[in-house]
Order: sequence, then structure tokens, then C-alpha cells
Amino acid sequence: YWDEENTPRPEGYIQDLEIFHNAKGNTDQLYRNIRAACESGWDFSSRWFANPNDVTTIKTIDLIPVDLNCLLYNLENTIAQAYKVEGKENECEYFIQLANKRAKAIDHYLWNDEECCFYDYDFMQNTLSKVLSMATAFPLFFNLCNAEKAELVLKRIEKDLLKVGGLLTTINTTSQQWDAPNGWAPLQWIGYKAAQNYGAKDLAFTIGANWTKNVERVFNTTGKMMEKYNVIDITLAAGGGEYPNQDGFGWTNGCYLKLKELI
Repeated sequence: YWDEENTPRPEGYIQDLEIFHNAKGNTDQLYRNIRAACESGWDFSSRWFANPNDVTTIKTIDLIPVDLNCLLYNLENTIAQAYKVEGKENECEYFIQLANKRAKAIDHYLWNDEECCFYDYDFMQNTLSKVLSMATAFPLFFNLCNAEKAELVLKRIEKDLLKVGGLLTTINTTSQQWDAPNGWAPLQWIGYKAAQNYGAKDLAFTIGANWTKNVERVFNTTGKMMEKYNVIDITLAAGGGEYPNQDGFGWTNGCYLKLKELI
């Protein structure tokens, strides 16, 4: 993830100045790293930090993200299919080759044999991240890993990320909203489909059931659909981040309705 600007965000100007003021390390790319994390949608998460509990150590632009590369793989395949419909075989083949090359790179660089999961890669340190997150499910969501690795990933998801109220975002409990104990609707859908794609129907059902029951419990208590949910202690509201938990909420509504239809 990236941003052309290396200045405070207009929508978070005061917060960014405060982060800069509190930083003890190199701040040359600090604002760009903050902006890049916002571009990812995971703003903010220990996934992007050198120190999981210190936002001033943010290093988003140093990381090759699992989810972004899976999304690009899907985009390249989609463009290839569009060219195929148009009868442009050369262009179609070009994008198929790009997608295949990316799939091999994901498998080679982002797979951790010891942890049996996909992790972001820090190309400045030439090492894999140590933060387990639901980004590990994206290769399964897009059907780009083999059955053996998929089984290992699903076991880790069930063991470490699946909780009574749904799937965690990361295993790190911090003050950031894209960390434990929070769960987000899009990642429940990613996890559900990842399990379904590789025949783990019982796990898929549990993911969907845990999440929808959590949403229903909060709705019955508050009369609201929320932006995010506490999936560890379902008696507590989700928190963290730069703003209060939002009512609504589009992706919660959509994922809830689809999961209720399927489970």
C-alpha cells in the first residue's frame, strides 16, 4: 500500500501531528505510512507496526501484503476474462501470465512453513511478519493455494482466530480497531468463503453462526447494526481506533443477510 503524499491526513490532521510528536524513531516516511495504512482499509492495525503496541513504529510501505496481492491476482484474472470476451487473445494471455506469476510469488514469499499460514513480507528486513491476521484467508478466498496448505491455514484459523462471536482481525490485543478483540463483517465473509472453497463446511457454518448470533445479540440489545463487534467477549462493545463505533452499517448488513441465507 502507498500514498503519493507524505503529509498529515486532512481528515486526521491533529491525530497525525500527535503521532509525529510522540515518535522516537525515524519519521521521514511517517505520514506516508499512516496514509498507506488508511488506503489498506485496516486503519489502524498492529499488522502495520514494528512494535504492535506503538503506532509511531508504523511501516506500512515496507510490507508486501497478503490481501493486496490476492486482490491484484483476482483483478488480473478479471481483466484477462474481459479481454477474452472481446476476442483479444494476446491481451488475455498477458494478464493470465501476470496472475499466474503473482500466484507463484504469493506462495513462495508469503507462506510461512513454520507457522502454516500466509503472512505479510517485510522486504526491507527480508523477513515475514510475525502478526497472524485474517489476511491469511485471502489466498483461500481466491482459490490460489493448494489443498494441503489450505487445510493448514484453516486449522490455524479455527485454533487462533475463531472466537465465540466470530473471527478476530489479528491475534494481537491492542488499542487499534483492526486488532483483537474486534471482528469485522468483510473478514467474516472472507473466512466463510475460504472454508467453503476447500470443503471445510463445518468450519464455515461455525464462522457464520458465531458471527450472525453476535450481530443478533447486539441488535436485540441496542436496536442497531454496528460497524464492528467484540468477538471475544460478546457482552462488551467493540472499541479502539480514532472514532466511536459507528451505527449502520452497510457491510455488516450485507454480510449478515448473506450468511443467514447460507448457514
